[in-house]
Amino acid sequence: MVFGSLSVAGRRVCVMSTSKPPTSLSPSRASDFMQCPLLYRFRVIDKLPEKPSEAATRGTLVHAVLERLFDAPAAERTAPRAKALVPGQWDRLLAARPELGELFTEAAEGAEGTAGERLAAWLAQAERLVERWFSLEDPTRLEPAERELFVETELESGLRLRGVIDRVDVAPTGEVRIVDYKTGKAPRPEYAEGALFQMTFYALVVRRLKGVLPRRLQLVYLGSGEVVTYDPVEADLERVERKLEALWQAIELATETGDWRPRPTKLCGWCDHRAVCPEFGGTPPVYPLSVKPVEATVEAPAPG
Repeated sequence: MVFGSLSVAGRRVCVMSTSKPPTSLSPSRASDFMQCPLLYRFRVIDKLPEKPSEAATRGTLVHAVLERLFDAPAAERTAPRAKALVPGQWDRLLAARPELGELFTEAAEGAEGTAGERLAAWLAQAERLVERWFSLEDPTRLEPAERELFVETELESGLRLRGVIDRVDVAPTGEVRIVDYKTGKAPRPEYAEGALFQMTFYALVVRRLKGVLPRRLQLVYLGSGEVVTYDPVEADLERVERKLEALWQAIELATETGDWRPRPTKLCGWCDHRAVCPEFGGTPPVYPLSVKPVEATVEAPAPG
């Protein structure tokens, strides 16, 4: 157990860490390290708290609604029914995570209007995203084999890969389609690599678990009303496996040495950890793991 302190809003706050070295990799954590190794450390090693955001919470809510809709018989999977699920799923989410209610309090940072007005507008945005889905897919013609499927596998090197797949469809002929819902807008082609990396990650795990190469990877962007598909080949899976192995070696080296380099980008403006980031004059908390002397420069593999 390691005790340390960090500076938040000009005050020193004591922290107690029971951190352990990472033992597995998910698409989101892999993306964190590629974006900024120090961000990965803050989230995985230090486990620093982060404020919930309206956008991320809306995404969680919409995912829950789309998952639950398939509990209904095919003929009853209509847009009005889906929209009617939004308030109840929000109540369930709030019961599980009461801190989310702080998003809509009177004192919320940058808030305009009453808490009730902001919540109503936010729920209406979620309903519009749910309704847009019906212009992209027809749930009356779908019978998912899996929803919110947790998957995990271990590579020959011992690296464990894990994640949660939004939806898995299996055709009568046995062909597999992996579907992921995105509540944001589809990125421009030059920025699409991140989403494709996530889907190929899932394809690799499914291939190892089921012995079947997924026929199609499908991204459903509710924010812009677009569907992006990609049909992977074995070479894609081999390529992503090599990339993950290299990524894990870099993570292991950083874990052992404590040498986590920040990688400043435009995304820093949305980071919750600027107060403890050296790039913004902050001091990271005491590193909670034992370290070895630094013998090499830690560089995260590029996202592309």
